[in-house]
Amino acid sequence: MNCGGFFDVDAKRSALSGLEERMTIPGFWDDQEKARGIVQQVKSLKGWIDPLEELEARVREAIELEALLTTEPDAELEAELDSEMEQIETGLADIELHSLLRSPDDIRDAQVEISAGAGGTEAQDWAEMLMRMYTRWAERRGYEVEVLDMSEGEEAGIKGAVLEIRGPNAYGFLKAETGVHRLVRISPFDSQARRHTSFASLFVYPVVDDEIRIDIDEDDIRMDVFRASGAGGQHVNKTSSAVRLTHIPSGVVVSSQAERSQFKNRATAMKMLKNKLYQIELDKQNAAKAALNDTKADVSFGSQIRSYVFQPYTMVNDHRTELKIPDVQKVMDGGIDPFIEAYLKMTTAGGERT
Repeated sequence: MNCGGFFDVDAKRSALSGLEERMTIPGFWDDQEKARGIVQQVKSLKGWIDPLEELEARVREAIELEALLTTEPDAELEAELDSEMEQIETGLADIELHSLLRSPDDIRDAQVEISAGAGGTEAQDWAEMLMRMYTRWAERRGYEVEVLDMSEGEEAGIKGAVLEIRGPNAYGFLKAETGVHRLVRISPFDSQARRHTSFASLFVYPVVDDEIRIDIDEDDIRMDVFRASGAGGQHVNKTSSAVRLTHIPSGVVVSSQAERSQFKNRATAMKMLKNKLYQIELDKQNAAKAALNDTKADVSFGSQIRSYVFQPYTMVNDHRTELKIPDVQKVMDGGIDPFIEAYLKMTTAGGERT
């Protein structure tokens, strides 16, 4: 198994070495725009090289273990080799999936915005189910999840939430999830046990780090403060610590109420605003291409990218790739990687570079 040759890791190591050498040259940061571009390339290359080197180390250990077994058969060692081979196969599959990520922003963390659709408690419960699904997916991959903002429903569920999911290629994977998600089930909130259809929308943005400069004029921002909402009683803040920022030129509105400190909530809201404005700029740059290659579903209710059916049968169906998975509970527990992989393969084969 020659991972290095298959993924041309030597070329990537050489490119990384050259870029790191350039970063040591005096005056490197004089041209900050150019310097940020190089730093981004270094991050991208390391995102390739680190997993490849880990996989290569596992392969070497497996080869040595296999050689040992030819001279000293041992049932325990054989079981260890089988386990190691399974992990190698998993690592190789992850790297092959990584090879489908082509955008410079794919390596970034992701900001995930979940909004309940029309339908009151049903839709709000569905939005909370989706929040749990993406949280479980992130935890499975060893990613960090932080709730930046959340508005609870009156009876159950959430009206909306904003999550920041931190980990290698989080945005590259999760961008495939942008769109409307549809739920069909027997409602636990209906005394007549009727079947209901609910919708929730998902938007995913790349998280802007300090290497990308997004200039926002403070005069263009209107800040409103309010009391954080909650389930009621002692859970509701008694002070106006929640913050809502409106970017007047673009009309973008963000809010944060996760912290008790108004100062911290404003800092979080500013970060969310920068992420959204960055995405708007990316959308402007890609507008011409999108007009020619409109493969993206209209993000509106009734135009779902995926349906989750709990009754009368169980099935999760992605309407873009036509991939169907009958094990709904596994999907809801974070098992969405097959859908992400199918979407990335479809868009890569079609020439899309989002």
